[in-house]
Amino acid sequence: MPRFGTLVLVFLCLAALPAHAQQGGDLQAQILYAFHAEDSNQLASLIQTLSAQVQAGGADSALRYHFAHAEYRYGLLMGEKYTRDAEAAFTECIDQLKPVLEQNANSVEALALQSSCYANLARFKNLQAVLLRSRAAGRLNAAYKLAPRNPRVVYLMAIDSLARAKAASAEYGHAYAQLQLAGQLFEQSSATSIDVPGWGHAEAYLELGRQLEARGDVLGARNWIEKSLIMAPDFKAAQRQLATLVQR
Repeated sequence: MPRFGTLVLVFLCLAALPAHAQQGGDLQAQILYAFHAEDSNQLASLIQTLSAQVQAGGADSALRYHFAHAEYRYGLLMGEKYTRDAEAAFTECIDQLKPVLEQNANSVEALALQSSCYANLARFKNLQAVLLRSRAAGRLNAAYKLAPRNPRVVYLMAIDSLARAKAASAEYGHAYAQLQLAGQLFEQSSATSIDVPGWGHAEAYLELGRQLEARGDVLGARNWIEKSLIMAPDFKAAQRQLATLVQR
């Protein structure tokens, strides 16, 4: 599928963004809205605009972080259906964060985001998977040492562990406890803000709901999924999960 339109169309699309995605001119909120609403066209438009700004020169760490975050979300949306677009997005995410980490090797948020982009890229690069997963683990462990109570770091560690753990194993129990901690930390932290990365709330709450549903705790699952939708009312994945839960 075509990834980018012309710059004229890009700016027209940005002007037409829903009001609740524009408040404060918050790029992060726009990126999250497009991802949660599964609007790949809007997300691609944001990426094109950010790319143009970076190529114009003078890109600071914040702009590169937003660019990387948008690419990360685009890669997740493309997934298995558009593997080339997904690969390109995760690769660009990694590349945009390299100068950020060169400037500040202890940037927890950049380490965490780059880790997830490496981990996701590994899904499409069989020959390089071991190396990419090693880099992902290295970045995430470094972020955890720097900020063991950063909710995004704890959430990403939990997701990585859950993906590898067998049901009812000690590893699964530890991963689930990490996910619970991430949920608690997100509840204690602020949501999306203009200057500070604040993504992950809705996804962590949804994953807690999924895990509780798998455990047979329908009431607990509904509680967390509804919290996810409070954070992101347009989150289609959470809407689908709740609809499935209601039918049980």
